[in-house]
Parts: sequence; structure tokens; C-alpha cells
Amino acid sequence: MPGGRLTQQERQQIALGLADGLAYAEIARRLDRPTSTVTREVMRNGGPVAYRPEIAHRATAHRAHRRRQTAPRAARTPPPAPGRDTEAVRAYEEVFTTVFMQQGLPRMASRVLTCLYTTDAGSVTASELVQRLQVSPATVSKTVALLETMGLVRRERDERRRERYVVDNDVWYQGMIASARSHAQLAETARQGVGVLGAGSPAAVRLENIARFVDFVGESMARAAEQARDILYAQPGPDNSPAGQAAGTPAPLRE
Repeated sequence: MPGGRLTQQERQQIALGLADGLAYAEIARRLDRPTSTVTREVMRNGGPVAYRPEIAHRATAHRAHRRRQTAPRAARTPPPAPGRDTEAVRAYEEVFTTVFMQQGLPRMASRVLTCLYTTDAGSVTASELVQRLQVSPATVSKTVALLETMGLVRRERDERRRERYVVDNDVWYQGMIASARSHAQLAETARQGVGVLGAGSPAAVRLENIARFVDFVGESMARAAEQARDILYAQPGPDNSPAGQAAGTPAPLRE
């Protein structure tokens, strides 16, 4: 397998593969490169739609030049857990970050989420994120605020009164419920347009169809989130075992 940075020819091949609709894994196979290398290259340089090999090549050279001009800072990454391959973990974190980016999250928000989800504690402080990601405290603060508004992280104080950013099972539940509520708001706004544009008009029919579809999806999301939390995360007990809950009816939606 060839090592080192991608060549300009390889970047041209990546662009051709994207134009042909090839998956990252197939492009990587043809280049004899790891899939993570191709994924990272594309996502770092505009994504699959905006990727331009010449611009990507110049940007990479520029980043390398900047790194040579700047004294390197020591990244204080936590020591790997026993039995874990450091390089494999790093490659996995790159892939996980890319998946978040493909779902619409900014790169820094994706990096923060990846850091949280791959930390055994499931929580980190602002200073730990600064050290691990090698970014400024202001960047961390802004990124966490964004993730918090999306319901993807929460804050808590530890025994030393430090603020910690946390991801756990309930965060995903709250995020799904928040998404369901945004669907409900969209449906309500679409229905307001029906009255404004005149019931029966093509535009009004279109808006009503949007509202009905989004209503159905949002209610299904909320119901599924409730049921998943009750079944997967409830503490097993005499009348509260996962098997027993799975056989029963879903609990009513909680506000």
C-alpha cells in the first residue's frame, strides 16, 4: 500500500471516481489507499459535490507550508486503553467525524462529538477538548453551544465544580424529541399557508401534503424514541424487564 500524501494524479482519479458516482471504498481500492484517506481528502476539500483536485492539491500544500512555519504544539491526547491500537483508533475517529459531517454537522462540531463518543468517561471538560483537538477555548465554547442547542450534548458540574460536556443515552433521546418538535412546527407553518393561499389551490394542496407527511414522520420519531428509551435503557426488574416491555404496549408520549 503506498504511503505519504496523495499525488495530484491520485486526486484527479478521486475526482473522476466521484463524477462516476463511485463509493469512497471503491475509489480507495482503485488507488490502493485506505478508505479513510479518500474520505478525509474529499470531506476536507469541499465534499463530494464541490471537490476539485487542483484546488485540493494547492490547499494541501498550503496547509503543509503553514505547519512548517508554526512551531508544533504538543497534543495531550489521553493514553490509549490497554489492548487498543492507537493508529486504528485514530483512523476510526476520522471516519466517525466524516459520518457526522455527511449528516450536516460542521467539521468542528463533528470532531467534538467524536471526541465525546470515543471517550470512555463519556464527558470532557473545555480544557480537555482544547488540548485534545488543539483549538482555542473560544472555538470549543462556540461549538459546544451549537451542539447544546441541537440537543446533542449537555452540561454538568463535577466534584471540582468544573463544567463538563456530556453525552449519554438521554442526550440522544432528547435530540430525537427536539427533532420531532421541529417537525411539528414545520407542519403547523405549512398548514397556515393553506389558509393564506386558498384551500384547493395547487400551492395549498402541496403545503397540506407536506404537513401531513411531516406530521406522520414527527409523531413516528417521537413514539419510536419513547419506546426505544423504555425498552433499551430501563433498568431490568420484576415488571420492567426489556423482554416484558418489548411485549407490552408503548408508553404514552411524555412532554
